[in-house]
Amino acid sequence: MTVAVLLIVFVALLALGVPIAFSIGIATVATMLVSVDVLPAFTTVAQRMAGGLDSFALLAIPLFILSGQLMGQGGIAHRLIDFAKAVVGMLPGGLAFVNVISCALFGAISGSAVAATSAIGSFMMPTMEEDGYPREFNAALTAAASTTGLLIPPSNILIVFAVASGGVSISALFVGGYLPGILVALGLMAVSAIYARKYKFPAGERVKFSVVVEKTVAALPSLFLIVVVIGGILGGIFTATEAGAIAVLYAMGLSVFIYREVKLSGLLNILLKATRTTAIVMLLIATSMAMSWILAFENIPAIAAETLLGLSDNPLVILLIINLILLLVGAFLDMTPAVLIFTPIFLPIAVALGMTPLHFGIMMVLNLSIGLCTPPVGSVLFVACAVGKTRVAEIVRPLMPMYAAMFLALLAVAYIPGISEWLPRAFGLIE
Repeated sequence: MTVAVLLIVFVALLALGVPIAFSIGIATVATMLVSVDVLPAFTTVAQRMAGGLDSFALLAIPLFILSGQLMGQGGIAHRLIDFAKAVVGMLPGGLAFVNVISCALFGAISGSAVAATSAIGSFMMPTMEEDGYPREFNAALTAAASTTGLLIPPSNILIVFAVASGGVSISALFVGGYLPGILVALGLMAVSAIYARKYKFPAGERVKFSVVVEKTVAALPSLFLIVVVIGGILGGIFTATEAGAIAVLYAMGLSVFIYREVKLSGLLNILLKATRTTAIVMLLIATSMAMSWILAFENIPAIAAETLLGLSDNPLVILLIINLILLLVGAFLDMTPAVLIFTPIFLPIAVALGMTPLHFGIMMVLNLSIGLCTPPVGSVLFVACAVGKTRVAEIVRPLMPMYAAMFLALLAVAYIPGISEWLPRAFGLIE
């Protein structure tokens, strides 16, 4: 009965256009009211929301959001584009490769797929269109490529998974995301190469080696943020949470004093934007943690595990079912609440199948990343359409082979643990 109330209220509120955080919170309170009186219901939900935010690891999220805002407005987008263009722009379909590489790098540095879509897309889409690339293809490629940065650290959603899983190392997750993120980017570049051959996309102009060096040097300070964050964590110099503070200082120094793209007078506006984004994310986390507690209280994870494990004796089939469910969830639900709500449900099943929590976490984040560029709710999809001045219906067709490439990468990550675990194991982060 209580679970039915939770689902009905939640789905109804989403259908009415209520923001996802409020939908989760109201549905959770409504579910509690079925079992207890008004005051205990509100008190319990408030306690669970506050307790869900009481985590040292979550301090990294506002810090990485702020560093992402600083880097996003600090002039790194065009430097990364110039770097990628100098390296691969001369190949047939080179601008498509430049788009993928730039989105992956910017998404990793800023920690936001939406920011990557907006920043890279606003420059790359018109440039590609001028060179004869179809507008719909440009928007589709930008939307798909922007999601790769969520796997390449620093990544806020990996921090959220670490909290939801109850103890997976953030450092191991950060390092484990590299190869899957690169795998997805290579898959999208393969699709771009096929398109370039089929539609005879033009090759860019060859550049002198001195220009390649110049553009590389210009982009190095931006790329070095990843080195500072991951190198400091792996070297034991600071924790993942402390790395957020280091990232803010580095991003501020780079944007304000080296690139000089951000004025001191503009810092207040950046702080306000980061605060608004942080407030939204934290409210999502708080309400999702309360809903997760309700699900655990109703023994839903155990029921789900028993049901799924009873469907088949083959763990490969069960893992495929989990991925298909997550793909469906990702098409309708934002990543943060999806990770917080479904991690407690599916993680015990994955562990029972022999997966490590690290392996499951990388697979889950990759899976839900696909949802960001999937109708009907994919936020990145709508940003790409707005920037590219096109419609969702028009970019679905060029997106189909990109979905196929991303799904193949997902299957590889799901069924080959070494893709996620080799690097963390090589650095001694897991046994």
